[in-house]
Amino acid sequence: MLAVLGAILAIGLLIVVHEAGHYFVARRCKMRVDRFSIGFGPPILKWRRGETDFTLGPIPFGGFVQIHGMTLAEEVAPDDDRAYPNRPAWQRFATIFAGPGTNYLTAIVLALILFGVAGVHSGTSWYLVDKVDPAFDAQGKLEAGDRILRIDGKPIYFTYEGEVQPSLAELVNASGGKALDVTVLRDGREVDVQILPKLGKNEKEEDVYRLGIELAYEEERVGVGAGQVIGHALYYPVEKTKLIATGLYEIVTGQQKATFMGPVGITDMIKRTFEIGWIRAFELLMLLNVYLGLFNLLPLPALDGGRLVFLGYEMATRRRANPKVEATVHMVGIMALLLLMVLVTYQDIARLFS
Repeated sequence: MLAVLGAILAIGLLIVVHEAGHYFVARRCKMRVDRFSIGFGPPILKWRRGETDFTLGPIPFGGFVQIHGMTLAEEVAPDDDRAYPNRPAWQRFATIFAGPGTNYLTAIVLALILFGVAGVHSGTSWYLVDKVDPAFDAQGKLEAGDRILRIDGKPIYFTYEGEVQPSLAELVNASGGKALDVTVLRDGREVDVQILPKLGKNEKEEDVYRLGIELAYEEERVGVGAGQVIGHALYYPVEKTKLIATGLYEIVTGQQKATFMGPVGITDMIKRTFEIGWIRAFELLMLLNVYLGLFNLLPLPALDGGRLVFLGYEMATRRRANPKVEATVHMVGIMALLLLMVLVTYQDIARLFS
């Protein structure tokens, strides 16, 4: 239950950070913020501070900041200099950009804490047990968080330059179904177990021998000086943005299969990560902040990136786009995103009970 609660709070943190970016920059730019809402559904908690209503909904998987005059349905007086459409374009651009920008900033802050306390990657990584399939012999012998050290006495690890041993999958399949001696590190001590591989399907739908475990990765860490900690933390979102962007490009071009995960699936993933340890939890929160920041910067309707496209056009041409056209584009985008969220959430729930 603590892991579930931690996962929900982590999702809430991602949303609060994002919306707080919009809120504080809007206030700084002298805009009136009517509402700051975290969560969906009827408010379970509501309070007012200054001119802003703060609300907390029962479903913590979303949020919004309602800036006066931002929606087409609102009537705004031409002389109301605190309304969103009456502020300079660069201030509106900064306000919209602040949401994803704050997610990137949060990733850097979390990276500073993690790298300063636990160190940075040495370049060597270990296989980590993430989940065990109950239909396999590994059930009851391996646990989430186990670091796999050796298979039949052979060390299992890999480096940035490539794996120094055959991959875990290759070693298991090469056993031909013979029982394997597996050594793991659990709670600071080595544990030896014997596991019988079983035939199953790999990602290419080929019959191979498997242990029936889902893997995560744990990087070996080394302590470094303050300067290197800052350098690594600043480069972290740049590095991850490149990796994510490359993955998106490969999905669009058909080189990689897309895997969608909604709030329920993300919450389950965070819960399992929290069960492994705080370092993995920090790493996941850092990565999710970069994901959320980059996703919202995509030039798609209803996303921050879509609004930035219209604002960029206005700043470049000194002409504002037709408000009705812009509102229609964003409304269509919102409906599409809601439909996608429903479908992905359904898949998440079906996956949990499969």
